[in-house]
Amino acid sequence: MNGLFEDRDAASAAVEKIKIFAQPQRLMILSCLLRGERNVGEIAELTGIVQPALSQQLGELRRAELVHTRREAKQVWYMLADDAVALCVRNIEAIFAGIGPAEPVVSDEWASRAAVGVGVNAGVAGFARVIEG
Repeated sequence: MNGLFEDRDAASAAVEKIKIFAQPQRLMILSCLLRGERNVGEIAELTGIVQPALSQQLGELRRAELVHTRREAKQVWYMLADDAVALCVRNIEAIFAGIGPAEPVVSDEWASRAAVGVGVNAGVAGFARVIEG
């Protein structure tokens, strides 16, 4: 997998997806669905989002392929589209709301090496070495 710094098209696609998350009502809906499949009435009750705003935001989430639906009689049930969406919502909650653990950003090997200053420029002394170098 290439980093986004290597592929402008991939970076642009990521930005467009992130814009969907960056709307309060949509993020609330996604957070609600992180806890399980819900119908429209349940989502409205749990989030406090009323019609027609709820329908509009659910439509945006469907178009962005962040949620899937299934129909049962007259009820429409919503669920997160996949594990990647769940991971994004979980990490947003961990970073911005302090809810649950975020996925590690650095490998355990890098973190342990940084802790003892092996192979990385650690702390102020490391910063000074970079400037001197």
